[in-house]
Amino acid sequence: MIKDGATETRPVIALAMGDPAGISPELTARIIALPEIREAAHLVVIGDRRILEGGAKEAGLDLNLASAPLDSFELAGKDRHVFIDLAHLNPADVVRGEATLAGGTFATTNFRTALKLADGGRAHAVCFTPFNKKAMRYAYSGYDDEIRFVADVIGFTGKAREFNVLERVWNARVTSHIPLAEVASALSVEGIVAELALTQACLKSAGHENPRIIVAGLNPHAGDGGNFGTEEIDIIEPAVAAAQKAGLDVAGPFPADTVFLRALKEEFHAVLTMYHDQGQIAMKLIGFDKGVTMIGGLPFPLCTPAHGTAYDIAGKGIADVGASREALLLAARMARRAAALSAAA
Repeated sequence: MIKDGATETRPVIALAMGDPAGISPELTARIIALPEIREAAHLVVIGDRRILEGGAKEAGLDLNLASAPLDSFELAGKDRHVFIDLAHLNPADVVRGEATLAGGTFATTNFRTALKLADGGRAHAVCFTPFNKKAMRYAYSGYDDEIRFVADVIGFTGKAREFNVLERVWNARVTSHIPLAEVASALSVEGIVAELALTQACLKSAGHENPRIIVAGLNPHAGDGGNFGTEEIDIIEPAVAAAQKAGLDVAGPFPADTVFLRALKEEFHAVLTMYHDQGQIAMKLIGFDKGVTMIGGLPFPLCTPAHGTAYDIAGKGIADVGASREALLLAARMARRAAALSAAA
């Protein structure tokens, strides 16, 4: 941790610049300039200074950012953020609003560098501004999603899961990037209980001491007593009962079309949904400009804004930094808590 004055402690967050053809350069510049981020964390920003300067120009900012070499950035800029300039993308090679090999190579290189810093203990958390998955696959053919990439880079073999986070409620899910036709067969009592346990652990790591989780059904009206499917009776209800027996504060299953309303009204901390869009649609309607994607279960926090690269507004200087700000602040909170727990052990 970074000692800031006599009493304050700030975690080090490795911030990887995302796709250069979208709003990532602008968002990176805006994040660096935020005073609340400076108070919460020490950023080690990874990318190409020429691309960052372009983003700063779009945002109307003049950044005061020290440069530091990758192998010894700890020795520089302790009183401010630092930039690791990999000098690996000529701005002339950026095609604004288009997914390209050059853009994907830029983003994957930055992300890989940030992950290795955290895996090596030189950063306490990783964040990144939005990627474009098409561009990432141009550069890394095995790029299915961030979880797969992290596993490949750091050799992670544990269980990790993507969470969508808003200030008022989180969304966890049992299945993720699989066809809808395969969801029902992918559900199991053991799998749901495992997701509930991971959700509880991640909520606690973010500062929720006594997390409450509400569970969505799979079928319309949560199966309507078996009239519209029996997954609730055969799988989801037994999983909820098993989690309750294990000491988790869990309720459900409830119909998916009202479960988020219930969660907000009754102050549940998270909704566990059965598949990707069952929760994504609700979360993005509730707070698209503030949503954060967090990958839980990794050895370190990993957070990013939930929105995409916004090719349609790239270069216009109007990108909303709200979700990126929340991603950095969440990562900082989780890193501080992990450090406190480690110190107390």
